Amino acid sequence: MRIVIVGAGGVGGYFGARLAAAGHEVTFVARGRHLEAVRRSGLLVRSPLGDVRTSPGSVVESVADVDGADLVIVAVKLWDTEDVARQLGASELAGTPVLSLQNGVHKDAVLARSLPPESLLGGACFISAFIEEPGVVRHNGTLQRMVFGARHPEQEPVARQFLHACTEAGIDAEVSADVDRVIWEKYVFLVGHSATTTAVRRPIGVVRSHERTRVLLRDVMAEAVAVARASGVALAEDFAERQLAFCDTLPVDMTSSMHNDLEHGHRLELPWLSGGVADLADELGVPAPRNRTVADILAPYVDGAPSGA
Repeated sequence: MRIVIVGAGGVGGYFGARLAAAGHEVTFVARGRHLEAVRRSGLLVRSPLGDVRTSPGSVVESVADVDGADLVIVAVKLWDTEDVARQLGASELAGTPVLSLQNGVHKDAVLARSLPPESLLGGACFISAFIEEPGVVRHNGTLQRMVFGARHPEQEPVARQFLHACTEAGIDAEVSADVDRVIWEKYVFLVGHSATTTAVRRPIGVVRSHERTRVLLRDVMAEAVAVARASGVALAEDFAERQLAFCDTLPVDMTSSMHNDLEHGHRLELPWLSGGVADLADELGVPAPRNRTVADILAPYVDGAPSGA
């Protein structure tokens, strides 16, 4: 397949490198020092599943530099979604099938403002990976999973083709007939994990072991479930309790990317996580006081370390 990956960070970098190693034509869209390092030496992925390096030059600065593709994967931070959508819509890639592996439930609605809705497949990924240094992505653990699916019948061939490509690359992948439910299931966990580890400033082991923060974790996820159900997504009423049990299986030192961003003074995806739950809850008339409080507590850090701190 010819695959364009917009964003060569932890998610895009890892999956793109695996696909390239399996013989697929992968072009990364990156910027800054990361772009220069990949252009010079290729992208190196360090992983417990085996290291892999792409060939030098497999990267461009803009989607305008790409002639065409079978699939575009969007893997940028959520605040860049609108800009990426506009660029794609004005490029040779307009109308190409697009799969967003970004966090949250708002991503596809933002992409649809500039792209044909029928071009947007649904998808979610499950992985812990990050840029260790320019040109290098570090994969934590062995989890590296994608779930995606067609929302329109004409998307089914490319979904099957991409599943085959992932299998060739050794990526744990699955096509789902109910991909929007999968996206919401991930969102419930992601909101709970990111909200509590970031607000408490500690890994999940601390959060789940203290009585009051454990209740906070459950409540934050339960509010997200309530919003999903009010939106017409068929999550079970006890889904938050199930996710809480899943949190008990995670490594004690596991934290969230939002917590890492806070610790390093970086911008936060908060407006699309707890802030996103609270905003959707307001629209739907569903109470979400725990998520609103988390969003309020972390508000000074949304754009990075506040000045004067």
